[in-house]
Amino acid sequence: MTINTSKDKSRKYLNPYLGGVLLGLVLLSANFIAGRGLGASGAIKSVVATTIGTVNKDAIGTMPFMAEYAESHSGNPMKSWLVFEMFGVIVGGFLSGAVAGRLKLKVEHSPKISSRRRLIFALAGGILFGFGSQLGRGCTSGSALSGMAVLSLGGFITMMAIFGTAYALAYFFRKNWI
Repeated sequence: MTINTSKDKSRKYLNPYLGGVLLGLVLLSANFIAGRGLGASGAIKSVVATTIGTVNKDAIGTMPFMAEYAESHSGNPMKSWLVFEMFGVIVGGFLSGAVAGRLKLKVEHSPKISSRRRLIFALAGGILFGFGSQLGRGCTSGSALSGMAVLSLGGFITMMAIFGTAYALAYFFRKNWI
């Protein structure tokens, strides 16, 4: 028999089915209120365009995509609503972790790998996913979730490709987490 202590309750996560429904409601609200779906890669583009413009104003003119992106938001890409969305995601995640007692500065990993290897794999995965989101013209939120929400064939294909690739590669990387 297990006894639920306050420590056990603080480790409890949201039911994934309820989380999925809530994510769907957020996506529906975004489409209804803003007229477009969610997406994180647009916020990253805003930060990159602002950084390039701050470091060297002339450099942004040599990159047609970045110049177009910087001008599309009244000359200030940081005023894009996606930047505020991502800021809210970061602050919300931080507050959620603090309220639930899970806010700790540590690297979670299997005993079979080191913290350094875990961080290297996480960084490499993030870089590859970021690169892939640019090739695919959007991240999972924008391409897959928002695409599927409007019944776009491309959204369904993107989601199948994401999960299919993850399933196919899981066998090779499982020893890092099991």
